[in-house]
Order: sequence, then C-alpha cells, then structure tokens
Amino acid sequence: MNDSPVALITGGGSGIGAAVARQLLDAGHRVTVTGRSEQRLRDFADGLGNPGALLTVAGDAAAFDDVRNAVEHTLKAYGRLDTVVANAGFATHDSVAEGDPAGWTEMVLTNVLGPALLVRASVEALKETRGRIVLVGSVAGFVNTPGNLYGATKWAVTGLAENTRRQVTEFGIGVTLVAPGRVETPFWDTNGSLPPGHLLTAGQIADSILWAIRQPAGVDVNTVVVRPLGQPN
Repeated sequence: MNDSPVALITGGGSGIGAAVARQLLDAGHRVTVTGRSEQRLRDFADGLGNPGALLTVAGDAAAFDDVRNAVEHTLKAYGRLDTVVANAGFATHDSVAEGDPAGWTEMVLTNVLGPALLVRASVEALKETRGRIVLVGSVAGFVNTPGNLYGATKWAVTGLAENTRRQVTEFGIGVTLVAPGRVETPFWDTNGSLPPGHLLTAGQIADSILWAIRQPAGVDVNTVVVRPLGQPN
C-alpha cells in the first residue's frame, strides 16, 4: 500500500504551480495538477516523462463542479489528500479608471472564488489527514497600487487565508499564505514584457511552498512574503 503524501495543485501546468509539482514529485509525493488547457497539462506531463505519481485533470478553478471533480479523481486514484495549493490566477494588467472591464469578471472569479472553492471541495479529505491548505497570494495583497483590481483580488486572498485558518485550525488543518513579489512566469505574458529589475524564479517560490508543507506536525506557518532583492514595495 502506497502511503506517500498527496497534493492537488490548481493551475499546475505552468509557472509556480508546475514548479511546485516538480519539487513535490521529486520529494516522493503523489500529485494532481489541474488547469483549463488539456494540451498544456499533456505537455507538462510529457515533459516529465508521464510519471505514475502524476495525475492531470482539466478544469476551471472557478467552477465548483470542476474543482470537486479534481478532488474526487485524486481521492479515487490515491486514496488520500494531504495538501492543496490554490495557485490558479491571473492579472488583466489594467486599472479600474482606464481598463477594459471585459476581463475583470474572469479574473475576480479565478483569483478569489477559486481558492474558496478549493477549500470547500477539499476540507473533508484534509480533516482525515490533518493536512495543509496553501493559498498563493501576492505582495499586491499587502501593498496598495493605484487602480489595481488584480491587487484587490489578492487582498481578498490575504483575508481568505486568515479567515480560513480561524475556522479549520480546530480540525488540525494548517493554512499558509505564500505571497510572492515579482516572479518570472507566464503571468506577465498578457502585459507584453517583464517588469524591470531582478525577478524571482518559479522554483524559488516553490521552495517556500515546500518549506511550509514540510513543517513538523503541530506547526502552522501562516504567512510567507517573498520579494526579490531590489523590489522596494
């Protein structure tokens, strides 16, 4: 019987989510990754040699049926769930005074509703393992930026993390908010270019997430803010 730990990562086919998946697989975990693009998930699995410890499930992080389906597939395949990582999210890179509202609904639903749906779908399984919820937030959820609706969604994630912790800590479930600064990932693709200055790598953020997951039983690291040197705010 395989009793190695199991993790489910939303938005796991690229960027930070993919880096977390790789590191967890290397550490002996069994991993499920979700994403909206079946092709991207296939390419990710192919790039790793299609390991038996990796399950890919296509779906929308902002659709409860899809999130619940990913949890159910994970439990059916592996028999347990120890960690969920709410990583799916994106930015429209515009402002409330001058931006295009056409993209805002999807951004708000993915960034704010998505993590809440993952908590709701996984909490019963996590009670069984006394597992951990990791929410990937942002420095933008701690520092105000003029007109930045994306930042407002990440302020919501900051609040969701603590609100969730206050409810689930009595069940033995840990909650960690990991809030990166500027990271070199596909996040910037819709912006047209990378921001100036030094950027963190997805692997460096994955290091922080794995550090939180690997804390000893009974230790609950709640907030980890990681900036690259040279990012002042």
